[in-house]
Formats: sequence, C-alpha cells, structure tokens
Amino acid sequence: MFPTPIQQRSHASQFSYQVFLPIALILWLLPLIAVMIFSIKPDGDFVKGNFWGLPSSFEFFNNYGRVFFASDMPQYLLNSVFITVPTVIGAVALSSMTGFALGVYKFRGNLLIFFMFIAGNFVPFQILMVPVRDLTVNLNLYDTKLGLILFHIAFQTGFCTLFMRNFIRALPYSLIEAARVEGVAEWKIFVYVVLPLMKPAIAALSVLIFTFIWNDYFWAIVLTQGPDAQPVTAGITAFNSQYRAAYHMMSAGSIVAAIPPVFMFFLMQKHFIAGLTLGAVK
Repeated sequence: MFPTPIQQRSHASQFSYQVFLPIALILWLLPLIAVMIFSIKPDGDFVKGNFWGLPSSFEFFNNYGRVFFASDMPQYLLNSVFITVPTVIGAVALSSMTGFALGVYKFRGNLLIFFMFIAGNFVPFQILMVPVRDLTVNLNLYDTKLGLILFHIAFQTGFCTLFMRNFIRALPYSLIEAARVEGVAEWKIFVYVVLPLMKPAIAALSVLIFTFIWNDYFWAIVLTQGPDAQPVTAGITAFNSQYRAAYHMMSAGSIVAAIPPVFMFFLMQKHFIAGLTLGAVK
C-alpha cells in the first residue's frame, strides 16, 4: 500500500535515486536560478541575447542599489507587510473561533454552515473580479490597503476554518467535558484549554496564509494601483517602461520580494511541520 523506503530498495534503485534527485532539484530550481543570474546582469546583456552566459559586467550592487534607493520598492515592501500581517492575524483569529464552534458544538445546520465556508474556495477568482472591484469602489475601499486586507480575510477564512475545524475535532473531547464539569465558561474553555493545544496548527496556518497573501498578484492589480497601496508583487512591474521591460531590475526586485516568505518559513519550520503532521500517526 505504501512505497518501500529507498534504504530498503536495491542498490540500482538507490544509485538511480542519488543520481536523478539532484537533476530533478536543479530542474525545479531552474527558474529561480535564472532570475538570480538575471538580477546581477547589466541591461545590455538582454539586448545582446546573453540570457544564460556569464554577465558581461557584475552589476549586483548597481541593480540592487537601484531597487532599494532609486525606486518605490521599499514602499511596496511596507505595503505588503501592512497588508499581509493584519490579514494573517484576522484570518487565523476568525477561523480559530469558527473552527471551535463548528468542531465542538453540535447543532442543526452545523454541516451546512461548514460547507458554506468551504464553498467559497471553489469559486474561480475571475468570476469574482468584477463584483468585488465594484464593491470596493462603492465602499470607498478601492486602491486602499484596508480594502485588500478585508477581502483577503473574507476569502481566506473559508480555508482556514476547514483547517482549524478538522484540527479541533482531532483533539481529546474529554478535556472540554472535564472543563465543563468544573464549571468553566465556554469562552474560557476556548482560551485556556483549546487555544494552547492549537499552537502547532496556528503556526502552520500562519505560514501558509502569509505565503498566500504575500505572493498574491491577481487581487493586487485588481484592487489597487500605484505605490500608495500596491503590494510588492504588483510593484515589481513598475520597473517596466512604456516600450520595454527592465528584466534585470524586475529580477532583482523579485529576489528581494521572495526573501520575507522564505525567511518566515525557515523561522517557523519546526512549528510548521509539527502542525501539518500532528495527528497523522497514533
């Protein structure tokens, strides 16, 4: 039923694994490697067609210096922080409460409400583009960080509720019953009994949502415009001029934009893995 561990395979299989794994890893990382190479090349290399060769001149400090000191990239980065962090806090907080209510209490319509939370994840983004944009315009939230935050919280809460509800249902229900016997209020059960046990799930979900929101490009260009509210994913395109694209600057900006989610993952790696694997084995 389960694949045999590589250590128990034949010597030929182990040798093939050791040979093809680095090749597969390089192929998987090839786009990132290309972007890293492009980010240290001068603009003239693209005109000459020098895409994979050595740079004609090393422009690391020049390109990245222009990204930080001669563009609006710092403002775009701050916008992403001001959008992503409140969204993560809001989505995780709401989903923790809704997951607790749907996972612990049994009432009529429980599954129906749960399915309504999940249903939003199956709606294509393109269908929501026009009505969501019109809604933000009518509420004076278009081209504002608050509008993007509220939308992301509303849209991510469905997936987060699914994650939290299933995690809470796997917790020992006897702990909640014991607290009720002692006369503990329901909100105290949530805060002092259930919430501490949810720390691995909260950490894992926070990393996922942080990555989703930080890397979002579609809604960033639909609901915002300009450096006042646009996140970094949309701000990278500001390096393009009217008739040509500055690929070396866009590559440098992309590397800078990719650092925070990578740092976030490695910072929370231990809790992230624990949250995903908790309950996988008895």
